[in-house]
Amino acid sequence: MNRTNNRIQTLHEAKRIVVKIGSAVLTTTEGINLGLICRLADQLATLHERGVDIVLVSSGAVAAGRNSIPSGAKLDDLPARQAASAIGQSRLMHEYDETFRRFGLVTSQVLLTRDDLKHRDRFLNARNTLSRLLEWRVIPIINENDTVAVQELEFGDNDTLASLILNVVEADLFINLTSANGVFDKNPDKNPEAKPLACIENIHDLDLDAMCDGKTAVGSGGMFSKMRAANRAAQLGVPTLILSGKDRMIIERVFNGEQCGTWIVPDEKSVSRRKYWLAYHCDPAGDLIVDEGAEKALLSGGKSLLPAGVIDVDGKFKSGELVRVVNKSGKSLAVGLTCYSSNDMVKIMGCKSCDIEAILGKCPYPEAIHRDNLLLDAAL
Repeated sequence: MNRTNNRIQTLHEAKRIVVKIGSAVLTTTEGINLGLICRLADQLATLHERGVDIVLVSSGAVAAGRNSIPSGAKLDDLPARQAASAIGQSRLMHEYDETFRRFGLVTSQVLLTRDDLKHRDRFLNARNTLSRLLEWRVIPIINENDTVAVQELEFGDNDTLASLILNVVEADLFINLTSANGVFDKNPDKNPEAKPLACIENIHDLDLDAMCDGKTAVGSGGMFSKMRAANRAAQLGVPTLILSGKDRMIIERVFNGEQCGTWIVPDEKSVSRRKYWLAYHCDPAGDLIVDEGAEKALLSGGKSLLPAGVIDVDGKFKSGELVRVVNKSGKSLAVGLTCYSSNDMVKIMGCKSCDIEAILGKCPYPEAIHRDNLLLDAAL
């Protein structure tokens, strides 16, 4: 089966879709774009009638509240953005609720912080709630809970949040609506000769830093965050379709067979949902720098990381925390849950596993990171 047929078949067979829409698409300088919300609801209602489960990840709360803040007030710090979000979120959900209701659909508001998905019990509670909403044929509308999130618990952007929701709801398709007409080989704003990419067969081979730069004027992401989210989705076995959300009825058109936007092919061999969860719900607390032998064992042999292969330790972390594994050149190879704290790793790095007990007085684990707790090529 060729890639075009695979796209058509996947769109036809998709049963659960996560749709993400950004601030640059959803809002104007005057506030919420009500006409766009109406068109979006119309298109999603059509899919819903076909039996497709829809989860909508929506930005726009801060932008929606911007025009209601006192004259002269600036959104230049976290409390101000959180206050604007508190104003805008209710307005945004009101418009969603009223618009979808006209198409006979019920919506629900789900506000999350990173902490909600970081802890396994809260992750499972979120999954169970979303599962029941979808069972009831309700459309969950998800946004970050900006008003209570602190900086270290922020997702950073809703592209990241959407990539995590794919795992929570076990979606089989990710549609990312942006202000660009898909993905280009270079930044089209700075390179007039940039060419659109209709299909990306292996996103892991791309140099995303070279392809993508900058952020949108009202959003917090930009194309880099969208490609990083697509990279993660590919690891999970979920295809991504990046479309211009400003094009009229764009979702309806692609489901009718029109070749719009950029189709990003998922990996043939997907990672486990457990590894996906452990790799992406926390920021790495530090780095383990490894030698060439350890790098080869990890990338080619599928081995665990042993203390003997560690040549340096960067950062302060506890046993069980997420850390990056990097080579001597600084290239990130993997992320994983460390078996030892940074203090203990400094003492045992470069040593054989059989020597750990003599150094630490105990040897709870022969590995620095067990392969079951390690994800290669993590999209950080």
